[in-house]
Amino acid sequence: MYGSPLTPQARRIMLLGSGELGKEVVMEAQRLGIETIAVDRYAAAPAMQVAHRCYVIDMLDGSELRRIIKQEMPDLIVPEIEAIATDTLVELEQEGFRVVPTARAAQLTMDREGIRRLAAETLGLPTAPYRFADSLEELQAAVAELGTPCVIKPIMSSSGKGQSVCRSEDEVEGCWNYAMEGGRAKKQRVIVEGFVTFESEITLLTVRSASGTSFCAPIGHIQKDGDYVESWQPHAVSERDREQAEDIARSITEALGGYGIYGVELFLTKDGVLFSEVSPRPHDTGMVTMVTQDLSEFALHARAILGLPIPSIRLLTPGASATLKADREAAVFRIGGIEEALALPHTSVRVFGKPETKPGRRMAVALSSADDVEQARELARQAASLLHIAYD
Repeated sequence: MYGSPLTPQARRIMLLGSGELGKEVVMEAQRLGIETIAVDRYAAAPAMQVAHRCYVIDMLDGSELRRIIKQEMPDLIVPEIEAIATDTLVELEQEGFRVVPTARAAQLTMDREGIRRLAAETLGLPTAPYRFADSLEELQAAVAELGTPCVIKPIMSSSGKGQSVCRSEDEVEGCWNYAMEGGRAKKQRVIVEGFVTFESEITLLTVRSASGTSFCAPIGHIQKDGDYVESWQPHAVSERDREQAEDIARSITEALGGYGIYGVELFLTKDGVLFSEVSPRPHDTGMVTMVTQDLSEFALHARAILGLPIPSIRLLTPGASATLKADREAAVFRIGGIEEALALPHTSVRVFGKPETKPGRRMAVALSSADDVEQARELARQAASLLHIAYD
């Protein structure tokens, strides 16, 4: 039983990270009568605009994180981004606070090293060949060993920041500098991955709940500069690949534990499925589920973390998403083209309400459904092309 929000009987969740995905989680939680608290490093973040209360802190500062959690005493702590003092979350979980899915999941997936070693070395899941490097000299040696092209990423970053494809040994230093600029938490360490020739790249949303483990239909997506620009559901997958993808997703999420939705990223190659990454939270490519499923990834996450049943997940229609991104930094801007985009059939728009633009920052998304995926993708692309940012 839940009490009403803003009463002593309320059940409270605290989101650590308050972007566009967190905003949808807050709204789904509120539909279930939950009191919501949004926390982020900047003011007026999207989820803050709809939460009952909000705070601006440096979430990499463990003492600040502890202070605000002790002040609010939430029933559930819900990490929604990677850049959090996860050591503090582990300590708080040991003290009796509930972190979802688990503090260990937040800690391991915060950096690419922890999750890659768990997947490849502990669980034996198939991945691209990889090495780690702590300096330019180590990176040069790793690239020489793995060969070019290869992919270089900071061990901690999000939305493709700091990620690049190194196509020759002459580019190594530039890739190192780019990774250092794009990484978070001042971690001077990168992962180098052998280049994978894949037929497609998918997200398999995996839900761990009181009803067991279940999967959404595979989501196909296209990335640019390491960040998604378009996604669609369902993505056509052979029965063999689907079974292997689900086996990989089940293995990694069981190892991480807890309740909630996981975004498992996978490569489909001619030789089978490779594990790429996993996020213990709703996935940006999964925004398409707001038009394709009876329960969006955000509704699924809210139900799962609250311990509520999820008897089935139903795909209602093929659909697609396409993003609007900023090309510069600005505090004064407006988003236009919404009327034109909404004039398209079976199309909706989500404007995130971020307080400022930055190069490559997602500001809105167009969502379309249709009789088949290709029609949906064309509609979503057309809608996104009608959206634009006016800088005053």
